[in-house]
Amino acid sequence: MCGVKGIVLDASVLLAADKNDDENGSVSLGPGADYVLRKLRYSKILTGISYGPDLSASKVRLLQEKARVYSYNCFVFQSTTIDNFVSEVSLAWGDYSGSYMHVVSSYMDEEISPFISSDWLFTVLRSSGKVSDVEYSPGTENPGKIFINKLEELPLTICSLNKKAMGKEVKTVGYLMKPSREEDFAKRGAFPLNPTPDGLTFVALNYELPMSWQLKEVDGILHKSTDDIIAVEMSSSSDFENKVTYTEGMEQLQRYIRCHPDCCVIDPFSNIYPVLDRLKIQQTLGGLENLNSKSCSKIRGPHFLKVVDFCEPELEDKLADAKLSLPNIVKPQVACGVADAHSMAIVFKADSYKDLNVPLPAIVQEYVDHSSTMFKFYVVGKKIFFAIKKSTPNADILIKLAEEKALKPLLFDSLKSLPVDKDNQQKSQDEDNKRIDHELVTDAANWLRRALDLTIFGFDVVIQEGTGDHVIVDVNYLPSFKEVPDEVAIPTFWEAIKEKLTGKKSTEAAILL
Repeated sequence: MCGVKGIVLDASVLLAADKNDDENGSVSLGPGADYVLRKLRYSKILTGISYGPDLSASKVRLLQEKARVYSYNCFVFQSTTIDNFVSEVSLAWGDYSGSYMHVVSSYMDEEISPFISSDWLFTVLRSSGKVSDVEYSPGTENPGKIFINKLEELPLTICSLNKKAMGKEVKTVGYLMKPSREEDFAKRGAFPLNPTPDGLTFVALNYELPMSWQLKEVDGILHKSTDDIIAVEMSSSSDFENKVTYTEGMEQLQRYIRCHPDCCVIDPFSNIYPVLDRLKIQQTLGGLENLNSKSCSKIRGPHFLKVVDFCEPELEDKLADAKLSLPNIVKPQVACGVADAHSMAIVFKADSYKDLNVPLPAIVQEYVDHSSTMFKFYVVGKKIFFAIKKSTPNADILIKLAEEKALKPLLFDSLKSLPVDKDNQQKSQDEDNKRIDHELVTDAANWLRRALDLTIFGFDVVIQEGTGDHVIVDVNYLPSFKEVPDEVAIPTFWEAIKEKLTGKKSTEAAILL
């Protein structure tokens, strides 16, 4: 057996229960239906929708529309003509090694029982009802038949079947992140339910299902925990872990992990905390000084100062002591996870600080003239990728823009685009590529990987005009690395996760041009 290669979802599990079955009746999807349709879309498992010939036209139209949106096949299923149904599926999907699965509701249990064979696997959705964590036992099997309690269980059930079919070498990774980020990864093929060449299957963890059951079925956890942060308290500089408030679901996950220390987490939550704190990252970047002895170029973090009150009388003196000259860029100390973490400002005059609308505590950071060019680096396991992006103008251009508004602070959201210097576009990417000291940045990437103990992270580098200093202006966890071609990025992503799961130590990384 080679696992589940195709799934047909019957109308009986997709449509909401409705006694009206005429053209004017209410038509909608049932609980969990939209969730499963979305999860299977990029799963690399063939997916179809089945319905009986007597289904109302309005319901057929809804199912056909969902099939069109998700690029699924539609099949007509009738127990008296089961051979026609099987032939139609085989004609559409071909002769694949592995099993096809038909997911039906419990009221069809007797109807499909006579047709169970070694070639098809039937999954039966039990009648709805609240099931406690203790009683939870989805996946209970009869020969050729599996029972589930909720449709949302289906992806993990498929992962378990594929793992059982292909042996212990297959590892299941449960992942958690916000839907938009998940879709960005999934549509690039990063989260297949079928095993990758590295022997990995991926399944989204669901807060609506008992977490303990789900985690018993997975071998590792990939998370973007910053997506589940509710608040961060930055009133003191100690015990940062205790200052982060997560959603109830993420708290539940962390409690499970604390009780099961052998659970593999990519990456541990404690390793993520420094990336949440811009002050901590700035302090960490200070250790780059040790890398500057063997290179003509210098790599460093920007000059910075933590500020807790913009109205403090000695602020100008403190800025000068920190080697900060105007203009400056001002950022909240909280780097991500909360609504205003990306609310920033570029300040041109010292007296603008007293009315500055940036959350406190804040980090005042050196504004580096960098010819509107930023180098985005991605560390994925033992490999490093980079992309060249246009960035904000040099200070003189910004000042000209600000003069039109009496040099008032330029407020912006760093997740959105800022003006770029349209008059400074003459450099080609080849010229930009020659400016970067690849060996120096590689050393810095490997140093950061050891210092932060992270498997997947990114950092932004700008090259200072005049000095040629390579300045790391930002560090982030689990970036999308969308600038890297999928055929390179995704296998590297899988490789990094597999190495983490198997406990292999990554060798020193090298930049892939």
